[in-house]
Amino acid sequence: MKLVVVSAGLSVPSSTRLLADRLAAAVGRTAEVDVQVVELRELAVDIAHHFTNGFPGQALSAALDAVTGADGLVVVTPVFSASYSGLFKSFFDLVEPEALAGKPVLIGATGGTARHSLVLDHALRPLFSYLKAVVVPTGVYAASEDWGAEGLDARIERAAGELAALMSGLSAVPGAAGRRPSADTFEDVVPFEERLAALRPTG
Repeated sequence: MKLVVVSAGLSVPSSTRLLADRLAAAVGRTAEVDVQVVELRELAVDIAHHFTNGFPGQALSAALDAVTGADGLVVVTPVFSASYSGLFKSFFDLVEPEALAGKPVLIGATGGTARHSLVLDHALRPLFSYLKAVVVPTGVYAASEDWGAEGLDARIERAAGELAALMSGLSAVPGAAGRRPSADTFEDVVPFEERLAALRPTG
């Protein structure tokens, strides 16, 4: 199975990348995965150019293909102004509609204080729900004081186990790999008048 890790950390070294690596390693202890890391910091110029000229460039195109072709994703962003970073959002704005439908995603974030932990449920989870991905129940937020403190390792292991279970379940479905997302079920809604007519007695 292919696990793609998307890290939006800006510094080197980066606590965001550190959390992403620990999450990926934990998934690897639960399931057999091939890990590929996408560092958005290295794609920042290409992302900006794509918005202005409409062309992704070779490196950005490869990153988008990796994300859409993965069996599961680990996505981690630093918190800026109580939400995901602009670089993180800009990258996922370039993902084709429906491309993440049904894809398992583990969300994570890093910040300077625990007060930003709600970013997981107030920003990241709604974003990937909108993209129709399947977000694992446990998100992982790491504040500065969490590194080395009790509790972070347990959250990492629990979230990784949930992602691995979803990835393993999907890979067991015949033909699931590379399957195109199904059409939006709302496109086939039967008009109310037709449903009402079907209920009328005949004769």
